[in-house]
Amino acid sequence: MSQVAPYGSWRSPISAAGVAVDAVPIAQPSCIGDDVYWLEGRPDEGGRYVLIRLSGDGRRTEVTPNQFNVRTRAHEYGGGAYLVTTSSVFFSNFADQRLYRQNRGSQPVPITAEPLTPAADRFADARVTADEQLLVCVRERHPSDGGEAVNELVVVPTDGTAAPRTIVTGHDFFSTPRISPDGQYLAWLTWDHPRMPWDGTELWVGDLHADGSVTGARLVAGGPSESIFQPEWSPAGVLHYISDRTGWWNLYRVHKGETEPLAPMEAECGAPQWVFGMSRYAFLDDGRIAMLFSRDGFDHLAYVTPGEPLDEVDLPYTVLGSLVSNGGALVMVGASPTQGASVVRLTPSTARVEIVGRSVEDDPDPAYVALPRSVAFPTDRGRATAYALFYPPVNPEFVGPDGEDPPLIVISHGGPTSMASSHLDLGIQFWTSRGFGVVDVNYGGSSGFGRSYRERLNGKWGIVDTDDCINAARHLAAEGEADGKRLAIRGASAGGYTTLCALVFHDDFAAGASYFGVADCAALATDTHKFQSRYLVGLMGPWPEARDVYYQRSPIHFADRLSCPVILFQGLEDEIVPPAQAESMAAALRAKGLPFAYLAFEGEQHGFRKAETIQRTLEAELYFYAAVFGFAPADEIEPITIENAP
Repeated sequence: MSQVAPYGSWRSPISAAGVAVDAVPIAQPSCIGDDVYWLEGRPDEGGRYVLIRLSGDGRRTEVTPNQFNVRTRAHEYGGGAYLVTTSSVFFSNFADQRLYRQNRGSQPVPITAEPLTPAADRFADARVTADEQLLVCVRERHPSDGGEAVNELVVVPTDGTAAPRTIVTGHDFFSTPRISPDGQYLAWLTWDHPRMPWDGTELWVGDLHADGSVTGARLVAGGPSESIFQPEWSPAGVLHYISDRTGWWNLYRVHKGETEPLAPMEAECGAPQWVFGMSRYAFLDDGRIAMLFSRDGFDHLAYVTPGEPLDEVDLPYTVLGSLVSNGGALVMVGASPTQGASVVRLTPSTARVEIVGRSVEDDPDPAYVALPRSVAFPTDRGRATAYALFYPPVNPEFVGPDGEDPPLIVISHGGPTSMASSHLDLGIQFWTSRGFGVVDVNYGGSSGFGRSYRERLNGKWGIVDTDDCINAARHLAAEGEADGKRLAIRGASAGGYTTLCALVFHDDFAAGASYFGVADCAALATDTHKFQSRYLVGLMGPWPEARDVYYQRSPIHFADRLSCPVILFQGLEDEIVPPAQAESMAAALRAKGLPFAYLAFEGEQHGFRKAETIQRTLEAELYFYAAVFGFAPADEIEPITIENAP
């Protein structure tokens, strides 16, 4: 029989330590023959990434040695940090950002020079020529005088005997260099300030020569208001790409000189290109194309055969990504509400699905797992609809007191051009199994719902996202799913900004938690890295012409309006949202006399990776809510200092 206990105080087997260590990050699968590779995080080793190989005979090997961390800082967000061939692995090492070559059975050897200043040159998204003599990749050069980084395409000799040589330049950003099967052509993407890659990109093709040089560059598709994603050559040498020219990211090919849509639909086959190396479709030897698409917040896999109906595949996953193929099998990352992210291999000819790598070794007992429910709710004063995933509190050992509704945590995701997805998130289950409701909001501006939904945030960051988070909470409180007087909001990075806006400019929430959140929009516009240095032009307006807008939407300038407790978390090596922003917010809270806590972490950047940090932040946030909402947590937690505590 279930025990009656206050919401938030329930004892749970899903611990903060378990969340920190058990949920191992996995990323960027690839396959060479029957071997499958992927990157696997090590939260208990300072967050380093190691390359894993599962051989065709089932042997699992850690390819990269302990002293290496396979991660690039290009664009700061990275991605595309390694490439595997039949004989070698090429990868970027985080500490020095040099490219390394590691032959089978050997130690890694650097093939780029040691930079004059730390991480001055960063490499990503490499492809190798057929003779394996040259890598074609993106290079991001950081000048010693501190000026803006220079992005370009380069060729790197794979034996390290010569310096990288620039082959394509002239744009602010480059990605996805792809060599045609016959080696004669190179395709790539570019975009320029102030656009982000989901706003407008251009697809180019040039003639690729034996020495790696490129001539005759010509524009194939794209422009200021068309986002191109993932150009790829088919085995027959036909160029494919994804475009949102119809308002939805759909798959196209250039066939006999004409652009042809292959699977028109009101669904998203592409995704915001925050990182390098993203893949949402792949080619099979039988001529079909395996393609992922997202509809109503859930992912699907389908086979595309030009001229035939779409053949959707029934899989036990609701979140899919990083799709690759060796021609006969598919490999991807899959997850569901009850299964953590896994590296999955699918053999289309037999429909066999096997898990080859897991982010969570043992999924939690389903009895303690809250299943998400898709929620659509009115917003913008009833003129529009927004979306969210709602997780009710679930724990078979406990129920809440009669007549009491649970507290609700509203999650404002980062990006802001990102999306809430339905994968098993132990961080969410940590809360629901203790008696909290959680709503993960896909506010206007989120991806996955078409370009027009994504563009709701244009010029209105801090308004549309904030209103949608508030309206999600109000909707659930009105439905009896949450206690309207015990609403909390939390978010990281851009989600932290939405959190701070909700707390400063509105009074719907009783508490909030900001993880490296933006407090000063002007500072973000003038003190951040190149990739997103003009992002706010679309979200708020050009700087400094729109200086007044930046001021009016910056929570730091109106901290005196705060009326509820806040906890702040910050990495001290964060170059995307520098610590000064959190420290300024803490100073304002201190002066205001409101209860608050500020926890800063050495060695952490934008996004916490160390197991001890992840554990500490979760426990500290629970401790903070317990103090604010007046319950005693079942966990033994190291106390935190709450300044101005009542």
